[in-house]
Amino acid sequence: MSNPFERIVEPLDPKQPLKKFFNLNKLEDVRYAHLPFSIRVLLEAAIRNCDEFLVKKGDVENILNWKVVQHKNVEVPFKPARVILQDFTGVPAVVDFAAMRDAVKKLGGDPEKINPICPADLVIDHSIQVDFNRRSDSLQKNQDLEFERNKERFEFLKWGSQAFKNMRIIPPGSGIIHQVNLEYLARVVMDQDGYYYPDSVVGTDSHTTMIDGLGVLGWGVGGIEAEAVMLGQPISMVLPEVVGYKLLGNPQPLVTSTDIVLTITKHLRQVGVVGKFVEFFGPGVAQLSIADRATIANMCPEYGATAAYFPVDDISIGYLIQTGRDKEKVVCTKKYLEAVGMLRDFKNSSQDPDFTQVVELDLHTVVPCCSGPKRPQDKVAVSDMKKDFETCLGAKQGFKGFQIAPDRHNSIVKFNFEGCYFELAHGSVVIAAITSCTNTSNPSVMLGAGLLAKKAVEAGLTVKPYIKTSLSPGSGVVTYYLRESGVMNYLSQLGFDVVGYGCMTCIGNSGPLPESVVEAITQGDLVAVGVLSGNRNFEGRVHPNTRANYLASPPLVIAYAIAGTIRIDFEKEPLGINASGKKIFLKDIWPTRNDIQAVERQFVIPGMFKEVYQKIETVNKSWNALDAPSDKLYTWNPKSTYIKSPPFFDGLTLALQTPKTIEDAYVLLSFGDSVTTDHISPAGNIARNSPAARYLTSRGLTPREFNSYGSRRGNDAVMARGTFANIRLVNKFIDKQGPQTVHFPSGETLDVFDAAERYRQAGHPLIVLAGKEYGAGSSRDWAAKGPFLLGVKAVLAESYERIHRSNLVGMGVIPLQYLPGEDAGTLGLTGRERYTIIIPEKLKPQMNIQIKLDTGKTFHAIMRFDTDVELTYFHNGGILNYMIRKMAS
Repeated sequence: MSNPFERIVEPLDPKQPLKKFFNLNKLEDVRYAHLPFSIRVLLEAAIRNCDEFLVKKGDVENILNWKVVQHKNVEVPFKPARVILQDFTGVPAVVDFAAMRDAVKKLGGDPEKINPICPADLVIDHSIQVDFNRRSDSLQKNQDLEFERNKERFEFLKWGSQAFKNMRIIPPGSGIIHQVNLEYLARVVMDQDGYYYPDSVVGTDSHTTMIDGLGVLGWGVGGIEAEAVMLGQPISMVLPEVVGYKLLGNPQPLVTSTDIVLTITKHLRQVGVVGKFVEFFGPGVAQLSIADRATIANMCPEYGATAAYFPVDDISIGYLIQTGRDKEKVVCTKKYLEAVGMLRDFKNSSQDPDFTQVVELDLHTVVPCCSGPKRPQDKVAVSDMKKDFETCLGAKQGFKGFQIAPDRHNSIVKFNFEGCYFELAHGSVVIAAITSCTNTSNPSVMLGAGLLAKKAVEAGLTVKPYIKTSLSPGSGVVTYYLRESGVMNYLSQLGFDVVGYGCMTCIGNSGPLPESVVEAITQGDLVAVGVLSGNRNFEGRVHPNTRANYLASPPLVIAYAIAGTIRIDFEKEPLGINASGKKIFLKDIWPTRNDIQAVERQFVIPGMFKEVYQKIETVNKSWNALDAPSDKLYTWNPKSTYIKSPPFFDGLTLALQTPKTIEDAYVLLSFGDSVTTDHISPAGNIARNSPAARYLTSRGLTPREFNSYGSRRGNDAVMARGTFANIRLVNKFIDKQGPQTVHFPSGETLDVFDAAERYRQAGHPLIVLAGKEYGAGSSRDWAAKGPFLLGVKAVLAESYERIHRSNLVGMGVIPLQYLPGEDAGTLGLTGRERYTIIIPEKLKPQMNIQIKLDTGKTFHAIMRFDTDVELTYFHNGGILNYMIRKMAS
């Protein structure tokens, strides 16, 4: 069927008539000029894909009518231009594809129909760990150990890159997915199949939003949804509200982009932007570099929005040139954006579109700050850090409390490290990591850290040797300009050697602490501290032995490492005393904005980016040497503990099964607020006393060979046992933190997996009760797959984070939400009842359904299938089942 909008197609350049675009200005519709720029991207995609199969003409009309229908839960399809994946979420996606090929073949279809039809880039960045640090060969030794641990996974991914078309693998050691996307993969404007159109992307990582800082509309989705997108299925989304975030003024000289994003994160959490787009505008945006904007967009999941969009302006175009993009393509990019009215001038208020709501921030009011000790939105001014931490020590256990008895606040434990004696106390820093694409993508904060290190070394300051320091840049470009500018040697002298090019400490791949340090922390029950330039600091994420973790800019990471404690007032107390007895304060070594900008102008140049990225796919010799099978169907190895055919499609038939009422379900777990996907499906270490450890031991592995949960996501047997295995899990049925629950028929306290297995063997369905923001954090699909395999049929929560709700839908697990004003407390629910959830024959989006308890009580909840498409997935038992039936028939 022809596109009804062919009338607005024209060539961008009359000299190249075959290179066309949909000229949205030719719609001659006054509504277009008032649309937020992010909604214009959705509109263009809808118009370009309008053929009644993917997108209907009515969908286009709804988007044009955004201002009127934004509050009415109007469903629209969106087909992004690209998909990006990282290896922790990419491996299970390729496992699913391999299993889907098997399932399609069994149903009589063509297995090779299971293949990405849009470009998909998978960057291997989640596997490397900080096993070695503070030595010149740390990088090589960590990379060698990464390959030793993950060889089987890497061989599988290499098979995938050969078995599937349109799938490119960026080998380990290349950088972090979002920084590589920003500096290399992103096009801003696509030039494909004879058309120019806006670049857009979804990724199997929640921080995919980082690319919004360059003007590429992108957000994170679960691996399940990304797989469907790769197979040609549009995303079904409710047309979002768009919050306009107006930036005014100029940042103060000592303020970094990290301080700005932590301030915005706290502000937008208070505003409430879950499920909404945020679009930045105002004259203050013009004061921010693309790296600054990318830092702000990166932490979009932490403030809860779907996207955090900065429209393209001349600074964006300049960034494309700075990072070595093809100059002719950059010229076409600007010409296209001007032609369709998508090139922004932030100083011109006449371009300001309509927004659902406008909030403001004067950049001049931002002060240096950190966030913690347990959540990214809990911003603390640096000047208040000492007082705030000491308040948290005695406060009730919670997001801002550790409940340490007052007489133990000043406890000190002495310990021996490499022949010398040191002391640890509450607030002692034991991890200091410059890590994460959030900040390492930004030359200003990285060079700022380097210049601070130079001044610190020259002033005679050092970092205590037991503190685990590390530098893990998001791309090789960072090392290049740190080295060329002459600051790399000073960073190394303070212990910040390059330990790898990957996410590392930011995702919990922080590696082991020295045994004597762990013993001292345990002996004194100390609240030890990690300070990192990352984007998340949830309990149990960074390291099991750091109960307090603070997000900070790279220069502040070094400052707290030198101080050795978080209990310091930098304005009144010295960082340290040098060999001459002189007190050195932070203000003495903090570089000025002018110092940093001068170095950045001189050393961050296009040639660096070109040199690093032209060899990115071939530079890793270990990857090149991997031998992978070339068959189109994967040959599963029954002995593998990494790669296993999942049971999701066992017994699948072409016929649909009618959804049934869930009868007499037990509650597996009962939670409070802000349960994260890290709590549900941890990515870090596998505890030696856990069900997953017992399984791996039974397969002949030693603890040294366990690796991490994240690396085992290709094996459902490990991941089911790792579900709800976070050591900091707080379950209302248990009076202490830990991954356990009560098995109500027997009254026994068991590991969560063991309790679920008992329920499964007895044929009992399960549900989970939760509070607000259930499923916050990473986009990991195993936070939905795991509960599904445990027998969880539904979750009943006060509210959901967007990606996790979508993942539950994708697995056929029902997301239920309390009615407004109700929760477990107001309804008198203890979780010890049995729940019958009535599923009507005729379902509609967001309908109220009845829940009956064995106590005789009845109440209602909202069934959070938000669109008709999501109901279709539910009737199919999940989105992947739907795609298999579609391909097989």
